[in-house]
Amino acid sequence: MNTVDAMRMFVPALLAFLIGVGITPFVTHFLYKNRLWKKRAGKTALDGTPAAVFNELHESREVGTPRFGGIIVWGSVLLSAGILQLLWFIAPEVFENFAFISRNQTWVPLAALAAGAWIGFFDDLFEVQGKKGLKLRVRLFLVAAVALLCAWWFYDKLDVSSISFPLLQAPLELGILFIPFFVLVAVFMYAGGVIDGIDGLAGGIFSTIFAAYAGIAFFQNQMDIAALCAAIAGGLLAFLWFNIPPARFYLSETGTMGLTLALTVVAFLTDTLGQGHGITVLPIIALPLVVTVGSDILQLTAKKIFGKKLFRVAPLHHHFEALGWPSYKVTMRYWVVGVVVAIIGMVVALL
Repeated sequence: MNTVDAMRMFVPALLAFLIGVGITPFVTHFLYKNRLWKKRAGKTALDGTPAAVFNELHESREVGTPRFGGIIVWGSVLLSAGILQLLWFIAPEVFENFAFISRNQTWVPLAALAAGAWIGFFDDLFEVQGKKGLKLRVRLFLVAAVALLCAWWFYDKLDVSSISFPLLQAPLELGILFIPFFVLVAVFMYAGGVIDGIDGLAGGIFSTIFAAYAGIAFFQNQMDIAALCAAIAGGLLAFLWFNIPPARFYLSETGTMGLTLALTVVAFLTDTLGQGHGITVLPIIALPLVVTVGSDILQLTAKKIFGKKLFRVAPLHHHFEALGWPSYKVTMRYWVVGVVVAIIGMVVALL
């Protein structure tokens, strides 16, 4: 590793951040001019009943704050990738080390990011048009379909059918079961996207997660993956700059769906392919997302079996709000936890 290797991460991150900051005023103007927010406040719980506590906490913010904030993230990432690729084509001797679009490392995560972003975009579009948006089962089906294509690419094209664990001498061979396992991980991570519920929370958590995987890929010498993750982190920091409370817009489905699909692909790329433990450390590095999904599952199970709620409201970050924590305190404490578990995950990944 040398200075050039480090710059291969930092340049895309900085470029994505600057592009994100630069395009935000134009995106913001368009979103507010066209009133691209939900026309009716209110949210329904997973069991189909009105989410009374959530609506009491957030109903006033649901109308008047635009969706589509994820455009800042994936737009800055795709633009930075395209610009660096173009510069490499124009002056290869200068920019050869900074172009990070490659068939063996970044085609699949970029495709997953773009596919998820576009599906989420249409869901957001239905929402702001006064419709209900895509039903949860439809979104889960589409996420699973994209994940299935990615899993097939890993299994058939990259010959990946195993996952690794720290301290074990040989990877665990899954065979054809690798494909459904990949899909399940993707769906689970997507479910964690509901962490996008408090101003600044999702942006801070996702930026930390991708920064951690940038570091893991860097030490595995997978420089293109490291550059892509760094660019995503840079785009998220640009989004976060404008999403510090009060949020200018929400990350929404066009952000969270693309990010969670890309995260799943990156985790598998930094596993056996990178001779690392990218999947093992995913529940550690992405612990805030795991806790978010887990609290939803526990809440739904408790209501179905015992007829009572385990938390005042799920996911867990809204439970803390319902207990009286200010939203900024919830956000900042989640940020702290996110940084700590990201460091722990990186250490475990490098064992």
